[in-house]
Amino acid sequence: MSSQVRLLCLATVLSLAALFPVRVTAVDEKPATDSDAKIAFFETKIRPLLVKRCYECHSDNTETEEGGLRLDSRQAIRKGGGRGPAVVPGDAKASWILKAVSHTDPDLKMPPKSRLPDAAIADLRMWIEQGAADPRDERAVATAANNARASRDHWAYQLPELVEQPVVKQESWSKQELDYFILAELEESGLSPSVDAEPEILLRRLYFDLIGLPPSPPDVTRFFKRIRTDSLDAAMEAEADSLLESKHFGERWGRHWLDVARYGESSGGESNISFPYAWRYRDYVIDAVNADIPYDRFLTEQIAGDLLPWDDKAERARLLTATGFLAIGTKNLGEGNEKKFKADMVDEQIDSLSRAILASSVACARCHHHKFDPFTMEDYYGLAGVFASTKTYFGTYTSPANIQSGDPLVLPRMENQKIFHKSLSPKKFDELKAKFAHLDTVRKEINESQRALLTGKTPKKTFTLQEVLANIWGLGPVEGKLETLDDEGKALPLAMGVLDADVIDVPLLARGEIGREGAIVPRAFPQAIHVEGAAAIPAEQSGRLELALWLTSKQHPLTSRVFVNRIWKHLFGRGLVVTVDNFGTTGAEPSHPELLDTLAVGFTKNGWSLKRLVRTIVLSRSYRQASTFNAETFQNDPENRLLWRMPKRRLEAEAIRDAMLFAAGSLDHTRPGGSLVATMIGDRPISLIGLNKKLPQDLDGSTYRSVYLPVIRDRLPDVLELFDFAEPGLVIGDREITNVPVQALYLMNSEFVQNRAHELAARLQRETKHEKKMVERAFELCFGRRPDDHEMARSLKFLQQKEIATNTKDAGEPKRDITVLSFCQAMLSTAEFRILD
Repeated sequence: MSSQVRLLCLATVLSLAALFPVRVTAVDEKPATDSDAKIAFFETKIRPLLVKRCYECHSDNTETEEGGLRLDSRQAIRKGGGRGPAVVPGDAKASWILKAVSHTDPDLKMPPKSRLPDAAIADLRMWIEQGAADPRDERAVATAANNARASRDHWAYQLPELVEQPVVKQESWSKQELDYFILAELEESGLSPSVDAEPEILLRRLYFDLIGLPPSPPDVTRFFKRIRTDSLDAAMEAEADSLLESKHFGERWGRHWLDVARYGESSGGESNISFPYAWRYRDYVIDAVNADIPYDRFLTEQIAGDLLPWDDKAERARLLTATGFLAIGTKNLGEGNEKKFKADMVDEQIDSLSRAILASSVACARCHHHKFDPFTMEDYYGLAGVFASTKTYFGTYTSPANIQSGDPLVLPRMENQKIFHKSLSPKKFDELKAKFAHLDTVRKEINESQRALLTGKTPKKTFTLQEVLANIWGLGPVEGKLETLDDEGKALPLAMGVLDADVIDVPLLARGEIGREGAIVPRAFPQAIHVEGAAAIPAEQSGRLELALWLTSKQHPLTSRVFVNRIWKHLFGRGLVVTVDNFGTTGAEPSHPELLDTLAVGFTKNGWSLKRLVRTIVLSRSYRQASTFNAETFQNDPENRLLWRMPKRRLEAEAIRDAMLFAAGSLDHTRPGGSLVATMIGDRPISLIGLNKKLPQDLDGSTYRSVYLPVIRDRLPDVLELFDFAEPGLVIGDREITNVPVQALYLMNSEFVQNRAHELAARLQRETKHEKKMVERAFELCFGRRPDDHEMARSLKFLQQKEIATNTKDAGEPKRDITVLSFCQAMLSTAEFRILD
């Protein structure tokens, strides 16, 4: 697109901002509380740092806090000591703790003997600049032990119970059992539910919620025909059943699970090495959701798939791939201490598993008993033994950017497997093995030389530092390549995952520090959560299978509740427990506790079926409510906690992008082979991918669905980064929603959006030459409805400004009406396009 055309498009987009004033409304805002992501960042990065490096001198557990300073509660750290507030939320310069840990002032050094690593200081700075989210309460710190005991009686740790269906006044309103619970709470508060949304709004809501795509004009026609010939109930049922069987359901709802599973295709951190085999786990999740594998089995496969029986190679490969859940987490590959690296990897697995499945932070007990929930250090190290008895295969080799490496997991070989790394000819394979043999011999000589020097002996051969580094950096890629080949040099099918290793119980570590080992803790599960009939951990296995069975028992109070709440959140914009990733004592109370329990019990009784649960909810009357604002009701329930209306929701980044491709007619509905990481990037440091000129600058460049875009930690595609994609290093059940100027700039200037505008304009002009029909068609494709009279008049007035320009982007094409192009870009950029009513 020429600069002149681009400027004209920009001007017209701005002029069209008020084109549809009646339809464009704000997304319902969440309560002004610290987000789950910010709390998770504190729990995983800041709290462990403070416990390990600061609490010894500056906590309530010490007899005298040095300098009158305590850092073990939110109030204390913000109050500070003699120098004033240690932390000022949002103001890094005013937070003198940063100056202290940086050791820039000779009179102010904390800790006094050793400076914190740069990465830890950067985390501390980021935490402060983002508002210093901190769930630690002063009163809770003072009575932590009492709270831990009392937390055993917390509602979430009690078994869910069925209750009788509530009696309501408006008997005819409800469509599903869940509606009675919603209506009963509303009536008790003197409120009424909203009227049903318009049918076109309901259809658009249903399509985006179930498959993440808008309905096509034929879908809309079919839906209205069914309403006329039968009823709205029948039409909703028919559409829901069809969408649940669509392959796109797995792409939509599989992505929801990938948020929780912290799916990423690189290690993250300073080294940040790619994970070229992570895509297999992504595809496993999509296929499992489409097959409606029961949730209890789904979890068991991901935790212990390698320990389950299998009938053929395909099933074995699928089960091994499922264990990628435990392997895809972030890893500090630059960590020089191998024991610490392994301990941190186990910690990440415990943290991710407990947050994802239990909405609880068991990993907080690594350094101390949990301050608020009933998890002890013994609970933590009992689980740590389970994962320490497990080998994690993540498939990266040693390079100049990383010290730690990991083997890939080899899958059974089958026909038509997707493998993107290359086989070698016999000659090249022999050359590679010879090169490895030489480098390995040199490595052994270097090791012998080092041992001789350390023992005061004269080495047989000496090496320069340059020779040592050349050996390390040369050996890693060669060894890594050989691990991808079989004995004949043919490429192996590889994945990320886990297998049982040598079985061990681990010692409790004082403050979680390597080198401060205490008593050995037998492998076990958290004792505060009692599960009737839980299997004992066998001596010859890790215990992962027994852990999976413990988690998926119908007697477990958390697993079904947490999952049902996650589903509710995706369909209503907020969970029955609004803190979807925190069911602990610092989390929110459920708005409808009886409904949550009824759904949880019904979920397990109905075979743990995701599709059945989703169907029940979307066919409810509560789901049909309009999002119409009511000032009087708002005064009584400003947060819509009782669900008196359907909240307006902004679409996620993936749905916005996919809807643009869909409207433009350029969406490729097929599944691509692998991922951009597997096909073009390979196994290498992410810092080097910019050297590959074949890679699209925004890491997009495709027309596949967004679930297949590369999820490289700290290097996401632009559309994902800008529209609040889930942080791939954390368990995220509730994405943040922001509204910032850079999003508007992306919609106006990005090459992706401009290409879609070109395609939509070409589609409209190809399908009709009449301006009125063109406007109708554009509204149908973009909004799933027809324009009202006001919108039609304004659109026609704009389109009748016949300014013609040459389309320089597509050489050889005929001249195109630039007003149509600008109109299309405005349609794709308007708020209604990305808001779900």
